[in-house]
Amino acid sequence: MRQRLRDLFSFPNPVNDVAARTVAAGVVLLAAAAIAFGQPWLLVPLAYGFWARVLTGPSLSPLGQLATRVVAPTIGIEPRPTPGPPKRFAQGIGTFLSTAAIIVWATAGWGVAVWLVALLAAAATLEAALGLCLGCKIFALLMRVGVIPASVCEECADVTRRHPELARARG
Repeated sequence: MRQRLRDLFSFPNPVNDVAARTVAAGVVLLAAAAIAFGQPWLLVPLAYGFWARVLTGPSLSPLGQLATRVVAPTIGIEPRPTPGPPKRFAQGIGTFLSTAAIIVWATAGWGVAVWLVALLAAAATLEAALGLCLGCKIFALLMRVGVIPASVCEECADVTRRHPELARARG
């Protein structure tokens, strides 16, 4: 039982970058729909998805399941493994922004909350369209300055693990 819970509340490492970008596209669509149609209630499934992904990876996220089991395998792009910890950190930022947007919507109104949703949509658009993960960049910066220890993501700390050709070029 404990092992099942541990497995449920774990984040994959590595992550399929193709699936991650597919999830980001889904976030863009949901956030854009909320803004375009003035439907702040769409923040609830958006925030739930981020909470589910940050806590369990794709396991309890409908969008995560769709991306990993249906879309990514059928679009014909070879899976691209990428380290999981930066992606989880990025999901955490999405969790914060989407939850903050719900709180702002409830207290200050939709007009203010829409700015947080727009920030979230912009970051997700960069990930989906260009493969530029802002949360991952922040994670890397925090590792570089020592806020996040190298042990959290050894593969991130040593790029030669992912790119052995760099190790050969150095040595």
